[in-house]
Amino acid sequence: MFDIIKAAILGIVEGITEFLPISSTGHLVLVDEFIQLQQSKQFIDMFNVVIQLGAIMAVVVIYFHKLNPWSPQKTNLEKKQTWTLWKKVILAVIPSVIVGLPLNDWMDAHLMNWQVVAGALIIYGILFIIIENHNRNNRPRFADLNNLPYSIALAIGLCQVLSLVPGTSRSGSTILGAITIGTSRYVATEFSFFLAIPTMFGASLLKLFKYFVHGGSLAGLPGIVLLVGVVVSFVVAYISIRFLLNYIKKNDFKVFGWYRIILGIIVIGYFSLVH
Repeated sequence: MFDIIKAAILGIVEGITEFLPISSTGHLVLVDEFIQLQQSKQFIDMFNVVIQLGAIMAVVVIYFHKLNPWSPQKTNLEKKQTWTLWKKVILAVIPSVIVGLPLNDWMDAHLMNWQVVAGALIIYGILFIIIENHNRNNRPRFADLNNLPYSIALAIGLCQVLSLVPGTSRSGSTILGAITIGTSRYVATEFSFFLAIPTMFGASLLKLFKYFVHGGSLAGLPGIVLLVGVVVSFVVAYISIRFLLNYIKKNDFKVFGWYRIILGIIVIGYFSLVH
């Protein structure tokens, strides 16, 4: 029973932090110090990735019409634009697949620690503030997702590779990279959402495959714990995405930069005292 409550809390944390550029991993590392599932390490490693499926499904639900190339409500031009968008997303995902698949286990073993997470939180927090200040009076070159060139989509995908470092934030690296390249905040955010769909589905399936191959099971309580985490993360992520889309219409990302810096300092302070 306690693990189900803990899974719900972790789902709330995941749902809030997955699409805000503040690192879901950074928050889960800190929360794990206080709320630890009474499950095997193998299950917890899988849970922390697969719980993101709920958040990804929130994107699918919100953008189902926009991402559906077969919608009867779309004109032929709109259907063509949707297929083109998917081609750009797939192209942008390729760098993470090439780099992430062979290095996945090595990164889990060597980079999944509070020092790396804290450093990434602070560094990217500073970068958000610097880049937003630099672009304050600049007009974005790409304010329409349909006009985003394939080369820019690929460049954003290369930025996503940086998110393989824990604490960087997948949305943070892609949004920051896209803004630096010249997209509007809204285009950067939406493209980051769309990139998350194949990226996180792939990562989740890989984790589930490894979990089952090594003898893991979702029968009984483990399956309920995972389901609760996924469902709660879906509901909270849905609200979080709606909030972010409204927020960036009138605001920049500097507040998230300051938040990252403060969280990074808290992580350093806490773990330095406790460990």
